[in-house]
Amino acid sequence: MNITTELANIHTMTIIGVSLIVSIGAIGTAIGFAMLGSKFLDVTARQPEIAPMLLTRMFMIAALLDGVTMIGIGLSLYFSLANPFVSSFLEAVAQVSG
Repeated sequence: MNITTELANIHTMTIIGVSLIVSIGAIGTAIGFAMLGSKFLDVTARQPEIAPMLLTRMFMIAALLDGVTMIGIGLSLYFSLANPFVSSFLEAVAQVSG
């Protein structure tokens, strides 16, 4: 077992995981905003008098949509910068060799 190779594999899999988290979050947010905007326009075209009330609610839902994506980005930054898998691997190697 080559420690350098295993560390490279950990970093590679971390990069793949982070890429999936960010890309799926971005796609999900884009789909959510598209659905939210289309429903808002549909309802305001039918009943223009309730547009101000719906606009406030639409922005609250938009903030929640962005919040979920920001949590994913935060997790991605944590895995990228303070990779917990590397420290666990190094502790396991120290126990086996020590």
